[in-house]
Amino acid sequence: MEGARDGQGKDQLSVNRCALQPSGAYLAGKSYRPLQLLPQNRNKLPISLIQCLCSRAQESFAGKMAALSGKVQTVLGLLDPALLGRTMTHEHLTMNFECCYVPPPPEDKAVSEAPIEIQNLHWVQQNPYSSYENLLLFQEISAVREELQQYRQAGGGAIVENTTTGIARKLPELKQLAKDTGVHIIAGAGYYVDVTHSDETRKMTVEKLTDIMVSEVLHGADGTDIRCGVLGEIGTSWPITESEKKVLRATAHAQSQLGCPVIIHPGRHPTAPTEVVRILQEAGGDISKTVMSHLDRTIFDHGELLEFAKLGSYLEYDLFGTEMLNYPFNLRIDMPSDSQRVQMLTFLVKEGYEDRILVAHDIHTKNRLTKYGGHGYSHILKNIVPKMLSRGISQNQVDKILIDNPKHWLTFK
Repeated sequence: MEGARDGQGKDQLSVNRCALQPSGAYLAGKSYRPLQLLPQNRNKLPISLIQCLCSRAQESFAGKMAALSGKVQTVLGLLDPALLGRTMTHEHLTMNFECCYVPPPPEDKAVSEAPIEIQNLHWVQQNPYSSYENLLLFQEISAVREELQQYRQAGGGAIVENTTTGIARKLPELKQLAKDTGVHIIAGAGYYVDVTHSDETRKMTVEKLTDIMVSEVLHGADGTDIRCGVLGEIGTSWPITESEKKVLRATAHAQSQLGCPVIIHPGRHPTAPTEVVRILQEAGGDISKTVMSHLDRTIFDHGELLEFAKLGSYLEYDLFGTEMLNYPFNLRIDMPSDSQRVQMLTFLVKEGYEDRILVAHDIHTKNRLTKYGGHGYSHILKNIVPKMLSRGISQNQVDKILIDNPKHWLTFK
């Protein structure tokens, strides 16, 4: 702490008035760091006033943290975890996936640019990332509203919406969807994969990224007062880029301050999830409150899966309903069928990991909505649960996967 004396000998300190709050907490959208001097806009304040301002800011931060403890934070506010019900932990309701457009071969150019209709639906299902229109899920708010109502009627209670900065997160729309349908919606804070990082994001320090994510949870995101209830999905590629590593470290720092849930999008390589866990752990993250997504397209070997499971994260199988012959983001793998996904769940349950399994569909393109002949958000409840029961997973274990595990993960410490 730098100090100075004024002419009368009174203690003075040159500070930025907007830099007086606990690290990571935000008031009026500005980051406050107690008794830290910043070079810009310096004004002299008495130490007694500085200490008073810092004390009030710390009390505000502590108050917000106390309110979050033991609760789930939805787009409509804090919720008793017991009220969540059956939860899909990895979905998208508004998203723009243009970042991952895959140019089709020349002979398919015309069909790739055509509207989605029954004549080309099979082609779109097999090539979902080569149909430009298919990537614009955010255009389908009305259809998503209807499908959430169907999800609610099928026994669904909550959805974790994983759309983050850079892929068209639309919090006001999520809030309205929650009001209209009665589905509890938990919004995601943070950043997706490197290709969606802006130049501004790439230049940010770990500390700045941390502050933004903490603010999105404590005060609201995207210029609204709608607060996120989870960090993620935090995106990583393979190999993990330097910008993504910064975001991972910031995620761990934010999680350590907030005691909040985290969800990760790993790169498409069997060792990617383990590398992500290593980075998070080294930065102080809580792996027991962290979900590793997309394991159904990442780790196929049973031995490797058990080795990863020992690290303690939640194990998410979240591509139910996705079946395609060629997975364009990694042509070396074969996308499993839903029956094979159920087999993996059965294996993990038998190995004692029923307390760490989560499931979802990761709907992020139009063709997976029932409006376009897809399975919709109710597929797991209507079709996969009966399959799980027929393959030896008990109703109690199903309830753990759909109700208890999401509840424990989403509850703030």
